[in-house]
Amino acid sequence: MNILHNYKTVASITSLLFLGACADMNTQPNPTGVVYPQTSSAYTLYGVVQSIDLVPASSGNNIGIGTIAGAVIGGVLGNQVGGGSGNTAATVLGAAGGAYAGHEIEKRNQAQSGANAFKFTVRLSDGSYQSFTQTSNADIRVGDRVQIDNGVVRRY
Repeated sequence: MNILHNYKTVASITSLLFLGACADMNTQPNPTGVVYPQTSSAYTLYGVVQSIDLVPASSGNNIGIGTIAGAVIGGVLGNQVGGGSGNTAATVLGAAGGAYAGHEIEKRNQAQSGANAFKFTVRLSDGSYQSFTQTSNADIRVGDRVQIDNGVVRRY
């Protein structure tokens, strides 16, 4: 019975990690299911590009496959240690340590892959300056007039 309990604990932790990775924090609930066209007037800015810099693309703190795989492997390895409540603690600590190690390895691999993004500094029509970072350049050059829709810079 104790072994079954430990496997349930590992399965529960794994399920939570998978569900957390599937969450999308940028969506808003739409209980009616009706899709309305977005108007660009509320989030549209206009300006002139002052500078373009190449910066490393950051993946943020997203939970990736490395984090999930590390948690599963760490949980399984931790489950092999001790017995009773000590086994449960070792399983949880193994999963947490594995998740951390997997996340760090994944970040290191992404940094070495050389993924870059473009940081546009734009003088907006109101005279203020704002920076926007995106992965594509879209043939934008310094001095181009641009339109910014929801944080995406494009020429117009």
